[in-house]
Amino acid sequence: MRRRKRYDSRFKAEVAIEAIKNQRTIAQIASEYGVHPNQVSQWKKQVLDQLPDLFTNQRSKSTTDSDQLVDELYRQIGQLKVELDWLQKKTQLLR
Repeated sequence: MRRRKRYDSRFKAEVAIEAIKNQRTIAQIASEYGVHPNQVSQWKKQVLDQLPDLFTNQRSKSTTDSDQLVDELYRQIGQLKVELDWLQKKTQLLR
């Protein structure tokens, strides 16, 4: 049974950059690096798709995530406070 080849990210990036340069055909690049031409095209597409995300402001993304977490925690605190007040009221009635 034949196992699939695994390529590290550095190798994939190198091949994708060669494909993006358009100095040689995909077939030539695939032949040189010993990978299938479809694989070279997939790596190139993946790099080009993810490239705009490289320049997004990571700080604003993490701020949005933390804001959502804070909102959720405040919601839970409010719910617990209402439950505590209700339980305290019920225990006073039992006395």
